[in-house]
Parts: sequence; structure tokens; C-alpha cells
Amino acid sequence: MTPNYYSPSVCVIGAGCSGLTAIKNLVQADVENVTCFEKNGQVGGNWIFTAGKSHSSVCETTHIISSRKMSEFLDFPMPEHYPDYPSHAQVLAYFQDYARHFGLEKYIRFNTPVDKAEETADKKWLVTLKDGEQHQFDYLFTANGHHSVPRWPDIPGPFDGEYLHAHNYKTNAPFAGKRVLVVGAGNSGCDCAVEVSRVARHTAISMRRPYYIIPKFMMGKPTDTYNKLLARLPHFLRQPIQKLSLRLQVGDYRDYGLERPDYPITRCHPTLNSELLYRIRHGKVHPRKGIERFEGKKVYFKDGRVEEYDTVIAATGYKIAFPFFDERFVNFEDAERIPLYLRMIHPKHPTLFFIGLTQPQGCIWPLSDLQAKLAANHVAGRWPMPENVDKLAEEECREIEKDFLHTKRHSLEVHFHPFFNKIRQQIPSDAPEWGVLVD
Repeated sequence: MTPNYYSPSVCVIGAGCSGLTAIKNLVQADVENVTCFEKNGQVGGNWIFTAGKSHSSVCETTHIISSRKMSEFLDFPMPEHYPDYPSHAQVLAYFQDYARHFGLEKYIRFNTPVDKAEETADKKWLVTLKDGEQHQFDYLFTANGHHSVPRWPDIPGPFDGEYLHAHNYKTNAPFAGKRVLVVGAGNSGCDCAVEVSRVARHTAISMRRPYYIIPKFMMGKPTDTYNKLLARLPHFLRQPIQKLSLRLQVGDYRDYGLERPDYPITRCHPTLNSELLYRIRHGKVHPRKGIERFEGKKVYFKDGRVEEYDTVIAATGYKIAFPFFDERFVNFEDAERIPLYLRMIHPKHPTLFFIGLTQPQGCIWPLSDLQAKLAANHVAGRWPMPENVDKLAEEECREIEKDFLHTKRHSLEVHFHPFFNKIRQQIPSDAPEWGVLVD
């Protein structure tokens, strides 16, 4: 039973992967006074695919880039009949099954967007819904994701053709017979380039810096499963083996017309794609340097090349956005560093938890599960928050700056296994499991 007689009230914003596991872990910790506000009509968040423009960044052919076994929640395995890399439809079905299995929907108010969330003087939360309805809570768990507000590249000059963000790319059909340029070689950019190249007259991909393009299978295993095996080795052995394995699988990036990265694989968020290099060597995708400027339909590249395109797709990531917070309260997008302990606890706001605000080199869902479990047990009185949270948050910022490239996309980056273990070690020994509470 919970050490406290009073059951605190908790607001969860969002019923995507992180919001669902937040609800589940709160209930598991015996915190029953939970209300989740979800703007959509169903669970699933970013994984609710629609053919038109929406909150979701998922496209028609999206599959996850982490493998099935490395992506599932800690106590709810994905179905064995799922492939190594499930489709967006299978992922959505998995989240729906998770919500149904643990009886989470009764805590969720669907079609209910949050307009404002304000911290009160006594560190409680006043939540105002879009219709003006207000509620007060003891704790706030934000789980609204960070793949919904596009970040556009800063490129001088107007582009007179079609200019869209990868967030609004849904299918390759509209690009048949066109000359298309994809800007950015992250996972979304490479996926867009591959799919567009199947129907476009000409497809190019612009990279302003070198990237590691990593196959989704390594030595016959899903790449993250292979890396998990290597994680048992000392660091001085693991990194050379990773580098050699990639070289054996891919060869020299310069043979593809790409620059060879001059930094270790682990310092950058991985781009997993088994088709891009294949399409490049078959003349279907053409690598290009960074862009200097637009002029009409012309694109001026930094190596002096000039080409005309009908469409430019900006696959340049997403802003860290909390539309329900006043920008003066929390604004991580413009911050050089994000001072959160365990990537979820702000030193100045002890009743606020950011669930899933990470960019792991692996899958986010198991990490959200652990974050939610720890936060829920704090709410239930089992885990006391450290007194030096500000110092611990600062140490994490320094670790990120030391371990990863200094770019916007790496401000939330973590190494999956060390971060997983770091949170797991904090879970109190008396934290209840689901079977203890539910028959």
C-alpha cells in the first residue's frame, strides 16, 4: 500500500507511448487519482497515421528503426508474430492493446486539448482546457512528445517550388515525375529520399555534414540487438569492433559519394537505413552538399553546384515544444542546454515530470516506462527526490556535451543502455509490480 493516506492528484498530458506508460505506472504505484487529457480521439499519439496533414509525423511506409525486442515496454512484450521492425499500424495496435490490457482508457479524456498549464505558488498545477474548463492537480506529467512542431532550416532566399517539411510527407505519389531535393540525412530524411526515388524523375539528398548511414541489420541481427551484445565489452574494445563491423557491411562512404565522418559512431544520433546506400549506388538518389541559398527554383549548393528542383522536402527535425506552457516558464528550444535530472526532473519545479523527453540511441518507450515508474513512486512516497537535483542536472548536461556533437538534435540525446541502467538503479525496492495490485 502507498505510505501516504492522501492520494495525490496527477495530470498527464498526452496519451501516446509516454503518456500511456505514465498512467499505467501511476496506477501500479497505487496512485488512482489520475486524469489524462488527450487531444485526439484515440490512444497512440504520433503513431496515429492519417493520409492528410495532422499532428503525426508518420508516413504511409513508416516502420520503427529500433527492433521489436528492444522497443517493447518492460512488462508487455510485442507479439511474437511481429517482424523485426514493425510497421506504424502494428505499433499503433500494440499501444492500443497495452491500454486495453491495463485498463488505461478510463483515466483518459479524449478530444480534450490542454490550453494552459500553470504552476501555482504552492507548486500545484492549474490546468485550463481549450473550452475554458479548469482543474487543479498536485503533480503534472508532460508526455506530449517532441515530433510535432517542425524545425525549418535557415536557408537564405525564397524557393518558388513546392516547399514542405517531412512532417507533412505522407506518401510518394504526389512527387511522381518531379525533381525532388530532400534536405537532411537523419532517419526521416533518408526514408523520404528512398521512397520518393521510387517515383520521382530525379531525387537528391543534401547533407551539410557527414553522417553514419547504418544498415538495420548487422551480422544477420537487428543492429540494436547486435550492439546490445557488444555493450558487454569494455569501451576500448567495443568502439573499434563497431567501426570494423560497419566498415565490413558498408565499405567506404566515399565510394557512395558521401563524406567520411570524422567523429566516433556513438557521438551522433544514428541514421538507420538499409536502402539509401543501395539507391545511391543504383543512381536513384544523388548525394549533394549543404545548401548556400535558394533563388526561384534554383538551389545553390556550397560546392558551387546549381540545380533546379520542383520540390524541396525539409527533413530537419522538430522543435522542443510545450504549447501549454508560457514561453517564459519553460523554453528548451532556445536554450543551449536542458537542465533536467534523469532527463525528466527540473530543479525549480519538483512537481513537474517530463516523461519521454529524450532522444536515445535506441528506442524511447522502455526509457519512458522506467522514467514513469520512478516518477510514480515518488508521487506515491516511495522515492525521495535528491536534494541536489540542480547539481545532478548540471552533471548530465556536461555528460551530453562531452558524449555527443554540439547540435540542436543532440540536446536530448542519451546512450540507451547506460541511461536505462541509471534510472533502473533508482527504482525503490518496494516499488509494486502490476501483478501485486491487479489479479
